[in-house]
Amino acid sequence: MSGWGFSLFGGGGKAKNAPKEAIIDLRKHLEMLSKRETHLQNQMSEYDATARKYVTTNKKAAKEALRKKKDLEPRLEQTSAQIMTLERQIYSIENANINKETFDAMKKANAAMKQIHNGLTQDKVDQTMEELREQHAIGEDISEAITQSMGTQIADDDELEDELEQLQQEQLDENLLKTGSVPVGDKVSALPSAPHHVKPVEQEEDDEEEELRKLQAEMAM
Repeated sequence: MSGWGFSLFGGGGKAKNAPKEAIIDLRKHLEMLSKRETHLQNQMSEYDATARKYVTTNKKAAKEALRKKKDLEPRLEQTSAQIMTLERQIYSIENANINKETFDAMKKANAAMKQIHNGLTQDKVDQTMEELREQHAIGEDISEAITQSMGTQIADDDELEDELEQLQQEQLDENLLKTGSVPVGDKVSALPSAPHHVKPVEQEEDDEEEELRKLQAEMAM
């Protein structure tokens, strides 16, 4: 494992591909051991079935089958242990390779940050921000000067409210004149003229007297 560690992180192109090649070799050997393990398990199962078959009819054959089964047990245990060892080695190499790639990525990020911050200090940042604030203030002064030189005045809220109330009053007076209602306030001095269909008071009295005379004449008849 120590030899692999040297090849993993050494220099050159071979070192770069060493983790991948090591994992490929280990997986091939692991596949071979897995097949060997399965074969040994099948053999032991067959010897166990033979022993059970002849346990009462042929004790010699049953005993021989058990002996062969026992002989295979150490080999199976050894193969299983080798499989576990290879699996741990594969995991270790993969984990080490991931750690190395992460470390390399962090180194690149650190180099990029250094390049970005090259020559950049807190004092320079503070100085730049102060200069920006000064330029912003100068820009506002220039804009105000230009506006005043052009004679442009920005109306405040009170002036806008007064003008709005005046417009509302004019609109109200105009509506009152249209409807013939008596306006409130001193903006209209004359009352609206009476509609044409309303008769004067004197005309109404003359009509009433005329009707009364006609009624008296009818009663006299």
